[in-house]
Amino acid sequence: MTNNNPPHQGTLSVWAGEDDYLLQGATQVPVVHSVSFGYNDMDHWLRVALGQEPGHIYGRNTNPTVHAFEEKVRLLEGAEAATSASTGMGIISSALSTFLSPGDRVVSIKDTYGGTNKIFIEFLPRFKVDVQLCDTTDHEQIEAEIAKGCQVLYLESPTNPTVKITDLARLAKAGHAVGAIVIVDNTFATPINQNPLQLGADLVLHSATKFLGGHADALGGVICGKKELVEQVYHYREINGATLHPMAAYLLLRGMKTLSLRVKQQNQSAMQVAQFLESHPRIERVFYPGLESHENHAIARQQMRGFGGMLSFMLKENSFEAVRSFLPRLRYAHAAANLGAVETIVGPPATTSHVECTREERAAMGIPESLIRYSTGIEDVEDLIADLDQALD
Repeated sequence: MTNNNPPHQGTLSVWAGEDDYLLQGATQVPVVHSVSFGYNDMDHWLRVALGQEPGHIYGRNTNPTVHAFEEKVRLLEGAEAATSASTGMGIISSALSTFLSPGDRVVSIKDTYGGTNKIFIEFLPRFKVDVQLCDTTDHEQIEAEIAKGCQVLYLESPTNPTVKITDLARLAKAGHAVGAIVIVDNTFATPINQNPLQLGADLVLHSATKFLGGHADALGGVICGKKELVEQVYHYREINGATLHPMAAYLLLRGMKTLSLRVKQQNQSAMQVAQFLESHPRIERVFYPGLESHENHAIARQQMRGFGGMLSFMLKENSFEAVRSFLPRLRYAHAAANLGAVETIVGPPATTSHVECTREERAAMGIPESLIRYSTGIEDVEDLIADLDQALD
């Protein structure tokens, strides 16, 4: 019997995007380190150079290993096209620079990742771009600012590090009403838990360094969505040179083979960790969209298939000194500036997501200095909870 049903996300994680690049019976995509690609037929070369036929010309532009990675993400997100960059910030800055010019206006939220926030408050204003940052969960305020007109609506959900949720379908509709390009950072959710293109976004991006790769050994960024928009981002990136290295693309491809398995485990473990912390007497507050106490739990249930592996929490002793004392006591957690890996990773925003920001800038974004970001790994959750319990004790 022929199965004409589309493959599920776990199957796509393993198989998607690789067929055209499996050589001589190999079962894995090779790492192609060649900088240039030769042609004996000048007409064929010209057609490839003009984009009239598939192929590769020069490594700064495209590469077979990199393209296989882009294809896997494209298919997981259900997009028309995808392109990549050397880091998550490389793809974010490329996208914003592609679609914003002096005199334009961008509407976003206060709770974006620290590097993104720096672009909004430091770099774009230098180029005479009007930036309006709204309270992340005040949808009426966001809609009011969108209605004033904007070229780009930039959203992140869940946010880093306070895991706030925005109603993507509602805000995408408002953005399109004024002709804005709607861009969503889907790093925390991953394509396993959420597909913003299905909710109305025009473009979805990831810091592939995080959950997509999953092993904290490769940097990368990727964006996908409407073909005509992705091609514009690709053109900006190819000229400005933030090219994803083929070895990094290979490591990201390899990591994505287990993306569905990892994320499902992290979803389950993060929920149990969040429930444990919420009931602990030494914890002031827990931020996790899977908890009914979360401000936008209902929206998360509506637009997400799983609530993710990321949570954050505040100690009752609300000081950085308490954080300094607590973190080194954890045995099964790296105190490091990363997330989304197979190992649990912890840290305060002051040294992780918002290290580039001043204390005052973090305060303006509603990020307390005592906040702890917790990226749940794939360890046995009983061990993670016991580890947290002994460290808090």
